[in-house]
Amino acid sequence: MLVKRYVEEAGSIATGRLLQRFRFLSSSILPVEAMSTLSRRRASGNLAHRDFLAIQSQLRKDRDYWELAEAGEPVLLQAEELVQQTNVRTLDAIHLASAMIFQSESRLTIPFITADAKQRAAARMPAFTVI
Repeated sequence: MLVKRYVEEAGSIATGRLLQRFRFLSSSILPVEAMSTLSRRRASGNLAHRDFLAIQSQLRKDRDYWELAEAGEPVLLQAEELVQQTNVRTLDAIHLASAMIFQSESRLTIPFITADAKQRAAARMPAFTVI
């Protein structure tokens, strides 16, 4: 979903509004996942090289404002359970598990925001408010 902040596509405007409304928390794998997505778009010709470089620079600056939850053993164990229970993809399970662990440890109720239908369905199981 974060890539929609940097690449204009369906959902980009809504993503911008959500990023203004909520503090950004994600798994520590997010920067790698975002760069992977952007690199694939550049390689396929769907993102110009100069745009890729500009987005890469902006991502580095924006990281100072992100809160990234470490994908350590508790998160990975929770992610293993999620893939067995929900059949969600690996990285999606890690993002979900990171949010679950953060929510449990902080005792805060946080919304889970995703543009992915399968991840959205999996996020409903641990009773997140899903946006």
